[in-house]
Amino acid sequence: MRYVPRELETQVLKAARSFPAVILTGPRRAGKTWLLQHLLPAADYHLLEDPTVVARLRADPQGFLDGVRVPAILDEVQNVPEIFALVRARLDTRPRRMGQWFLTGSQEAGLMRGVTESMAGRAAVLQLLPFSAREHRKVDLLRGGYPEALARPGMAPLWFASYVQTYLERDVRAVTSVRDLTTFRRFLALLASRHGQVLNKTDLAAPLGVSVPTITQWLAVLETTVQILVVPPFYENLGKRLIKSPKLYLADSGLACHLLGIETEAELAKSPFRGALFEGFIASEIVKAQVNHGRRREIYCFRDQQGLEVDFLVPGRSGTVTLVECKTGQTVTPEMAVPVQRLAGAMKSKRGRAVEMFLLHQPSRVRTATEAVAAGVRAMAWPDFLAKL
Repeated sequence: MRYVPRELETQVLKAARSFPAVILTGPRRAGKTWLLQHLLPAADYHLLEDPTVVARLRADPQGFLDGVRVPAILDEVQNVPEIFALVRARLDTRPRRMGQWFLTGSQEAGLMRGVTESMAGRAAVLQLLPFSAREHRKVDLLRGGYPEALARPGMAPLWFASYVQTYLERDVRAVTSVRDLTTFRRFLALLASRHGQVLNKTDLAAPLGVSVPTITQWLAVLETTVQILVVPPFYENLGKRLIKSPKLYLADSGLACHLLGIETEAELAKSPFRGALFEGFIASEIVKAQVNHGRRREIYCFRDQQGLEVDFLVPGRSGTVTLVECKTGQTVTPEMAVPVQRLAGAMKSKRGRAVEMFLLHQPSRVRTATEAVAAGVRAMAWPDFLAKL
């Protein structure tokens, strides 16, 4: 596979000029190693999933590191968490030399503990997510953004099946004590069927015969390993009785389609989940744009007890807010703009905020410019909206 440039490259190089170490996290198979080896072709590379390498490191850690020349890439460091203290000691001997060590890992919880305990102030922490639609032209609702699923679309169903199995056996068991993997697989399938809905842990626990604390633990594992996206409710007091539960999405639409048994565009077009899948796809793309450009991850949903609902609120610079409503068709109407207009009116009267409003829709064969579908509301094909993030 040829290398496709990643938007995060700028942040990685910026961090390397300012910190002695850079830690790159994110889900498995998102392209972390590929990115670092592309940016640092002459770096010394060591894979800490190789049993021989791990054995050598643990038998003689100082001798192993003496044989490593910097800049060095240490890949999948969560397998040897003691590496943080060892690298810290080396950093402290040459604290002003930037860009010495580049560490990758797929389990963010373990990595963050290591950073907190050993690398605070010495390492920049960045996150690489699967390809965004801005980065790769093949990213779409059916395939998602994982590099290998995009490179071989015909093998995507088999790749996703293997990915789920590998993820269950390696990452989940490494992060928590999930003993019954069969039930956990059912939990993943159940999550897919609740894609885009308000999170209800009791509703998830009952059909599986497990406790709510167990569901809480499993959700934490999935969020930690960037397999799900939890979108919190908008928190400002707008004089309304708000629904305070978050909405839940699988982070990659390709994986969501796989878990729902959707393998073709025809099946996707007929699926009752199409609207929720599109909504989750847009949420994920917004988050990718924020992360890739070094901005804080900020996206919210809105729903009140009177039935007013807007898919997403995205805070911007200088206090502005973007309201986003997602529509799966190619045609939008003024009636579809009513929810964002009502919420924008409440925000302006209560807080005096500047508000942008968008109705996102599927692109049509005849490309048209952004149009005003209602007062202050612009209709826009989703690729055009993502290009402006």
